[in-house]
This record gives sequence, C-alpha cells and structure tokens, in this order.
Amino acid sequence: MGVIGEIVKVTVDRPMGSRHPKHRDICYRVNYGYIKGIMSPDGEEQDAYILGVDYPVDEFTGRVIAVIHRYDDIEEKWVVAPVGKSYSAEEIEAQVSFQEQYFNYEIRFSY
Repeated sequence: MGVIGEIVKVTVDRPMGSRHPKHRDICYRVNYGYIKGIMSPDGEEQDAYILGVDYPVDEFTGRVIAVIHRYDDIEEKWVVAPVGKSYSAEEIEAQVSFQEQYFNYEIRFSY
C-alpha cells in the first residue's frame, strides 16, 4: 500500500475544537475526518488527521505524508498535510497524541 505522497480529499466530521462523540473527554486539536470511497479494515471509510490547517474546516485536499500504524487496533490513520508541507514524527506525535496516546502505534513515512 503506497499511499504516502497521494493527494486525497478528506471530509471532516470532527473539526478542530470538537469533542469525540463517544469519549467526551477527547477534544480534537486538529481537523479529523475520512476519505470517501477508501475502506479501512474496520469496515468504515479511511480516517485521516489533517495537519497544517489551524482552523476548523469541512473538507480539505492535501497530500498523505505519513501513516499511523496501530499495533493494538485493526485500523490505521493517515496523516494529510498541505502539498509541500512536511512534519517530523515528533511533530506529528505532538499534534495527534490527544487521541493516539491510548494506542500502541508507530508513525510510518513509507512501507
């Protein structure tokens, strides 16, 4: 699966500043959504974090810069950023830890 570098459109269903629908103590520090038509192993559309946009959005088109591989969950999360923008593993982790702290994961930049 070579998704790194692909341009995707993310439909945001959890904008920055919103709360997780089931776990109300989790507040989204970044925009979070899904890529329509791409199914993940959990039977839902592929989830994605959006970095590099510091205000709530409804949708966003950008480049997949990394994949968060969860060892203790069936799904992976894609990390999408504006074309030309990149982040280190430490920078990504700092922005997604509000949710990923509950999982054993690694940030992959390629397969």
